[in-house]
Amino acid sequence: MEKITLHIKNMVCPSCITVISNELYDLDIEFEIEKLGEITVFNPDPVKKEAIKQGLEKHGFEIIKDKETLVIEQIKLAVIDLIDSNAGTTLRNSDYIAQQVGTSYYTLSKLFSKHEHITIEKYIIHQKIEKVKEFLDYEDMNLSGIASKLGYSSVHHLSSQFKAVTGVSVNRYKKAE
Repeated sequence: MEKITLHIKNMVCPSCITVISNELYDLDIEFEIEKLGEITVFNPDPVKKEAIKQGLEKHGFEIIKDKETLVIEQIKLAVIDLIDSNAGTTLRNSDYIAQQVGTSYYTLSKLFSKHEHITIEKYIIHQKIEKVKEFLDYEDMNLSGIASKLGYSSVHHLSSQFKAVTGVSVNRYKKAE
């Protein structure tokens, strides 16, 4: 049985797995998903590959074809994992990301900035603020609990970063819900 592994851009959460799985089931594609960003396709032929490509693009995903884009996507997945698991409590963020991707942080940092026009550090902050918004919108957590869960040193630090990134205070954001 022939199989290929496809690396998928923008496949960053469990909902992405559901969307992609549903699309591949609809296309009658035999596949397996073991982790975010990767799909193993069994018995692929050129027609199936094109159908997969079009099906993924319909939902905002794409097959990664070059090494640099793959590394960028691995960095993004490592950041999401870092935030979701709060893995940074024992390792520095830079060490965790370098370990997950298997490349020096210096190399990753240069590559990420070149392609994304933002530093990894700022990307981490933006992702944390998105997580803060998610907690505020969907969870019954106070700001102190959110700050602790996301590894902030204080509620003040979280609030300052929130306002710097979003342009509004946490309180104004909560009132706008």
